[in-house]
Amino acid sequence: MNGTKKVEERSLGSYYDLYIPTSFDPENQVTLYLGDCLEFLATLPDESVQLVITSPPYNIGKEYEDALDIEQYKAQQRAIIEECIRVLKPEGSICWQVGNYVNKGEIIPLDILLYDCFKNKGLKLRNRIIWYFGHGLHCKNRFSGRYETIMWFTKSNDYIFNLNEVRVPQKYPGKRHFKGDKQGELSGNPLGKNPSDVWEIPNVKANHVEKTDHPCQFPVSLVQRLVLSMSNEGDMVLDPFMGAGSTAVAALLSQRRAAGAELVERYHQIAQERIRQAIAGDIKVRADKPVYEPPAESKLTTNLWKTEEQLPLVDFITTD
Repeated sequence: MNGTKKVEERSLGSYYDLYIPTSFDPENQVTLYLGDCLEFLATLPDESVQLVITSPPYNIGKEYEDALDIEQYKAQQRAIIEECIRVLKPEGSICWQVGNYVNKGEIIPLDILLYDCFKNKGLKLRNRIIWYFGHGLHCKNRFSGRYETIMWFTKSNDYIFNLNEVRVPQKYPGKRHFKGDKQGELSGNPLGKNPSDVWEIPNVKANHVEKTDHPCQFPVSLVQRLVLSMSNEGDMVLDPFMGAGSTAVAALLSQRRAAGAELVERYHQIAQERIRQAIAGDIKVRADKPVYEPPAESKLTTNLWKTEEQLPLVDFITTD
């Protein structure tokens, strides 16, 4: 990041006095706008963002969103999606994370509702990633919901995908071929396996180390898996619904740039504080860990799972 505009080194203590710009500049390391995301998106140049990751309001009447009619909701989302597509680079990706809207016991899958907003603009669906989180509300008249969906779209067939950055340990990492031409060789990739399109990552509940006052918060490890696989260092990552700032935190910890908007002032303040903590290397994050631990005698050659103590210090800050 050396030599980039609006970047300078400071002592660790001054990170907490960091000014975070509210106006977008492609050279900013981080931008956080307080206000409507459409207003913010209108200020971004065409093809200025490598990756969009967001979890939009679910239209379920929480304090930070309006209870809109479902068709009004879709129209609102379409307008934001079209702006995100405009600012996306040709090799860029959009990850739109949604759940199910429940109305009088009837399920409306929001990924199905919103799919044509992307498809009709020429985007290509690469995966419907299932985020399984294990805990949630208990239902009496239907099975309890324990997953949400991340729709991963690309703008073209020429897109960034860094699989090796997000491989997970093999269940039997030292397993070798028993016979044949490959007898004795490792039967799997020594860097680990493809994590598949079903991700078991805990959601952020009361006892989660990342928990803030925001009612519907992204786990950083979920976002970071998307950031690492779909962008490169120095790329711009956008979240039009920044919330508690998890997308910006994941981007900064991965040496990317971040930009986004948040409508609610107190969530904007939470996001600012977490961004400052990320820059200082003092952010509380639950490390991404496999569902099962590889055995101690494993021949896995790479430590794929960082602990909280191993989180990198972000060595750049943005100034006005």
